[in-house]
Amino acid sequence: MLSDRSKTVSNSASGEAAKAVVRRNTEEVQGKGNFAVFDELFADGYVDHTPQPGGTPDKPGTRGLYQALREAFPDFHAVIHWQTVDGEIVTTFKTYYGTHLGTFLGVAPTGRKIHFESVDAMRVHNGRITDHWGVGNLLSLMQQLGAWPAAGPHPRHTPNCGR
Repeated sequence: MLSDRSKTVSNSASGEAAKAVVRRNTEEVQGKGNFAVFDELFADGYVDHTPQPGGTPDKPGTRGLYQALREAFPDFHAVIHWQTVDGEIVTTFKTYYGTHLGTFLGVAPTGRKIHFESVDAMRVHNGRITDHWGVGNLLSLMQQLGAWPAAGPHPRHTPNCGR
């Protein structure tokens, strides 16, 4: 039987391995467009529990999203700010960066530099990504592309509001 210390070391090692899988996806697939690594990292039964508009909640849908991002933002890359592990779930907070040189979500290329934050939770089982849940700040992205107007001041913060 493993001692508590051995279990902690084992759990720590498996957590670090899971974080490395998610980092490889962020850096090699999303950041470099290496789709051979995508096929290596994502399980065939993968499920995206928060697919993007018009996407499908499966491996081909996520691959299509990543390819669309790489086409629209050829220099697309992320800076990972932090990662945590809880069991098989790796949660990552990151900021994506890129230059808008291709059509994205119906917006023609603008040449603008963009950045937006994202939080992803990915289940890593036996070294492969099996599930994804995530929230990306697409409102900020679309505002930077000029597709949606920037928000004005909130009425509660406007001088003399309601007087």
